[in-house]
Amino acid sequence: MNPEISFRKAQKEDNDSLWQLIQPIIRKGGTYVFDPQISEESMMEYWLNSDKKTFVAESDGEILGTFYIKPNQPDLGNHVCNAGFMVSQKASGKGLGKAMGKFALEEARRLGYLGMQFNFVIKTNENAVKLWKSLGFEVIGEIPEAYRHPQLGLVPALIMYQKL
Repeated sequence: MNPEISFRKAQKEDNDSLWQLIQPIIRKGGTYVFDPQISEESMMEYWLNSDKKTFVAESDGEILGTFYIKPNQPDLGNHVCNAGFMVSQKASGKGLGKAMGKFALEEARRLGYLGMQFNFVIKTNENAVKLWKSLGFEVIGEIPEAYRHPQLGLVPALIMYQKL
């Protein structure tokens, strides 16, 4: 990955850039559960909600990726975090996802989480499954017919976990 990538917390001023990154991914379908026609307002409210610590990955002032970390469950389950990641089409396939994943795992440890769990990795999203396995995640469960894929119909989702 390009060494010029830096990570920082997302700010409200990033909304337009984040939406430009997120919108085409959501509209395409096949990788996230969000309604392809979700409004910018609803998506930004979700992605930047106060229940999450949201970050951006940028190079030369351009946001190329984003992710959030949040407790997977409240109260007695809040020691395991959940996270969501998106990489711009421009940066896809260039190692940014892996760099963001490594940074997120470090940040989760710094924040005191004992594990990271992905509740819904679409099994047909082979790039994501391969990435998370390469970073030490294990598949701990599979939910049959959990996702309405726009081309493939009903496909399974995986639950993936890594102890921190």
